[in-house]
Amino acid sequence: MNRFTGKTVLVTGAGTGLGRAISLAFAAEGASVVAAGRTASSLDETVGLIKAAGGTSVAVTADVTDSDSLRNLVHESVTRFGGLDIAVNNAGIFRGTVPAGEISEEDWDAVLKTNTTGVWLAMKHEIAHMKENGGGVIVNISSNLGTHMRIPNAAAYITSKAAVSALTRAAALDHIHQNIRINAVSPGAADGPMSLFPGETEADRTERVKTQNPLGRVAEAGEVAAAVLYLASPAAGAMVGTDLVIDSGSTA
Repeated sequence: MNRFTGKTVLVTGAGTGLGRAISLAFAAEGASVVAAGRTASSLDETVGLIKAAGGTSVAVTADVTDSDSLRNLVHESVTRFGGLDIAVNNAGIFRGTVPAGEISEEDWDAVLKTNTTGVWLAMKHEIAHMKENGGGVIVNISSNLGTHMRIPNAAAYITSKAAVSALTRAAALDHIHQNIRINAVSPGAADGPMSLFPGETEADRTERVKTQNPLGRVAEAGEVAAAVLYLASPAAGAMVGTDLVIDSGSTA
């Protein structure tokens, strides 16, 4: 399929994991992809993979906690490819794997600043462009941890992602009249570094997850990417403020 031919897609956190998979999936369907993140080397790897497969992409270093950096990111996207049609706000971190009362203030602030404020800041600058240029689509990457379920020793992350789910719905209502359609995808454990426990190998994770969710495995990164592409496509034109959970049945 070539659902996104002629479209410019911005993906934050594009250097690894889900961000890379999402970037590759959009490029495979004809989009020009702006791969954004803090680490130039990993972004270059993503862009290299896209180009090797015949796609179009550029890397732009950006920090989602810095408003000027995000303003420049949107400007670069428009300058390089002539517009911004779709944005996927994927950048996120996980810290503070201790009880809520023992999380350091540094870890709490870092998680909320990146995962929640970073999504809001990115949307702020994406929306500023889209509302002046006929609209667009935004997909925020939240988590099944937060609104949908909780686990021990992850309070900062859970709080940050519950806020992303709520922010997505609020922003969707605020901006749909400007033809900006906003939704979220909430993955559970997926094939990537964030789903590995400290010191755990992929083989260890495979064994652990066999008894932890109904499907008995983590989601493939490509399965999460497919959901993002669906929400970004015209086929999901009536989906506004949706929070699509992909977690192998963990919250069923």
